[in-house]
Amino acid sequence: MPDADAPASSATDDDRYGEISVELEGEHGGTLVVSGENIPRITLTRAPGAEVDDHIVIGTRDPAHLTLTVDGHDATVLPAKGRLSRRSYRVDVTHAGTSYRLVPDSIPSSRLTRDGKHLGDFSSDGDRRVIAEWRAGAPIEPLDAAIGYALSAAFGTGGQPMWMMAVDAVSTALP
Repeated sequence: MPDADAPASSATDDDRYGEISVELEGEHGGTLVVSGENIPRITLTRAPGAEVDDHIVIGTRDPAHLTLTVDGHDATVLPAKGRLSRRSYRVDVTHAGTSYRLVPDSIPSSRLTRDGKHLGDFSSDGDRRVIAEWRAGAPIEPLDAAIGYALSAAFGTGGQPMWMMAVDAVSTALP
């Protein structure tokens, strides 16, 4: 049986920024670190003692229990509650006056925006492996990649449309 406190890591070769590492460390994955030679280091930490949800890699969507830093500088992370609609699974980040949003836009993937402009699409199944598909012609910066990888790895990507969730709920309730 694997040690719950042992670091677990995954590396991806991004088309624009080379190798990007995603590492989950600490008690039950309390800290997620994204790093690479060509991107800033992102650290997302769950507060000690916070209730852990096993369905979320970082363990919580409660912003009161999450801290995000970019190369050691504080940023604000605000995950939505994650209820019925795809939009309810969005995650917002603000750093140095720039706003980012990762929001599901299909079953497997989520769209990353910077100040409302679509930069690319991310896919992750919750195993720390992240795939980024950058939008042609979008001016992608190293911080965009770092934030996209961190949010995708920490919270997962994609979501079912509301009508599909409603059908699932009804079919589960029927005898």
